[in-house]
Amino acid sequence: MERFLSKIFEKLQNMKAGAVFAFLFFVAAVLICIFGLLKTIFIILVTLTGFFVGAIFFGDESKFKKFMDRIVPPGRVR
Repeated sequence: MERFLSKIFEKLQNMKAGAVFAFLFFVAAVLICIFGLLKTIFIILVTLTGFFVGAIFFGDESKFKKFMDRIVPPGRVR
């Protein structure tokens, strides 16, 4: 996850802050116009949750395997 974030920060350093935030606020405005405020907040929360879960479990294969071993005991399916 650190490599991913460092790549994003490197790309953002080369861009102007005004352009980055203009794009982010444009996307937020479009989402609010299309879905409404509460649905937009829900979409953002679910997206951030998915990002963090994916970064935690799929960033390290051993953590994902331990998680799967708790859900499906080894030897039954695998």
